[in-house]
Amino acid sequence: MEFKYFDIPGVVEILPRVFGDVRGAFFESFSTQKMEAAGVIGNWVQDNQSRSDRGVVRGLHFQKPPYTQAKLVRVAAGRALDVIVDIRRDSPTYGRHISVVLDSERFNMLYVPEGFAHGFTALEDNTLFLYKCTNYYAPQAEGGLLWNDPALAIDWGVQTPTISAKDQILPTLAELESPF
Repeated sequence: MEFKYFDIPGVVEILPRVFGDVRGAFFESFSTQKMEAAGVIGNWVQDNQSRSDRGVVRGLHFQKPPYTQAKLVRVAAGRALDVIVDIRRDSPTYGRHISVVLDSERFNMLYVPEGFAHGFTALEDNTLFLYKCTNYYAPQAEGGLLWNDPALAIDWGVQTPTISAKDQILPTLAELESPF
C-alpha cells in the first residue's frame, strides 16, 4: 500500500497495490497493521454502502460527540468525487476542504478523521460507495454543512446535482456551531 498525505493533517489517501491478470484484479483493501503505521487509526465497528447515479451529491455530513466517526471510504463500482471539510474549531485549516476522485479501477481509499464534514458526488451511474466507520450511526447526533456554501467554494464537478431535501437546508460554515 502507498499512502498519500495532504496539507490538512490527519487526512490520508490509500493507494493499494493491485495485482491484475487475465482473471481480473486482486488487492488488499484493509490491514490494521499497515493502516495504523500510516496514521489511519480506528476501532472499525460499522460498514455502510450507498448506490448513487451520476450527479447525486450526498453531504456534507458528520456525527456530533459522543458519536463522532472517523471513516475509511472507497468506491466499489463507478467513480465519485469525495469531499471533506475541516470543521475542527482550533485547527489552522478550519474551513478548508480536500477533494479526491475515488474510483473502482484504482481502488483508492480516503481516511476521513473525526472533526471533518464528509460528502461526495457520483461521477457515474450506479456508483457504489463504501464507508467503514469507527462509531455506530446515531440519528440524534447528525450534523452537516450546506453542500454549496459559497464560502467553501467546492467544485462538485456536476452541472445539475441531485440533492436530498435534508441536505439543502444544512447550515453554512458561518452558521455552524462546530462541536469539534
